Amino acid sequence: MKQAGSYRCGIALATLLILSASLRAQEKTPSTAGLESVLDRMDTAASNFRTTEAAFVWTQYTKIVDENDTQKGEVYFRRSGGDIQMAADITAPAKKYVLFNGSRVEVYEPRIDQVTVYNPGKNREAVESFLVLGFGGRGHDLAKSFDVTYAGTEKLDGEETAKIDLVPRSDRVRGMFTHITLWIDPQRGISVQQQLWQPNGDYRLAKYSDIHINQKISEGVFKLKTTGKTKSASPQG
Repeated sequence: MKQAGSYRCGIALATLLILSASLRAQEKTPSTAGLESVLDRMDTAASNFRTTEAAFVWTQYTKIVDENDTQKGEVYFRRSGGDIQMAADITAPAKKYVLFNGSRVEVYEPRIDQVTVYNPGKNREAVESFLVLGFGGRGHDLAKSFDVTYAGTEKLDGEETAKIDLVPRSDRVRGMFTHITLWIDPQRGISVQQQLWQPNGDYRLAKYSDIHINQKISEGVFKLKTTGKTKSASPQG
């Protein structure tokens, strides 16, 4: 009886060891390890984040007419309290200024001397996804709003980047973007390229270059350069 009991205990122990080894192997799969490495680096970058400025190329692709609408300029990010603020100086094809302060978006068009104010309201997640995602946020916080998967590595302009794919958990956001791909600089923990896919096959592609982190940015960058005759409009009333 003692031998039988010892045999059963041995089998149980061996089974536990096999299961434990299997779980450890699953925990250390390349995709899981790669994702954790990227998210950890983003966490570190977020803890040190104050400002970022970069040159950008934003492209909106419209599938039904197979056309690209491209904007170029300079973009600035800074932490303000618990929010990340963004200012964009669009230089082409037409001069525009865009400000996002966490609660509203303002677009100033000097050509018509008008500021259009958008209140994201329930669409704030979608607006943040397009404007500030990948700049100053913690990597592991992405899981609050997205299902996050590791998509391997890819070279952009000769530099190795890590790709992560995000599927919005919110039905509202998923109705705007089915999924979002971020290309993360593994050294600096920030996004150097983003692609936001829309349900109809359209997408938005944002590329960033000449990136400077935690350098002083003039306060004036985050103020619209309007005139005394500037008109104001608010499409959402």
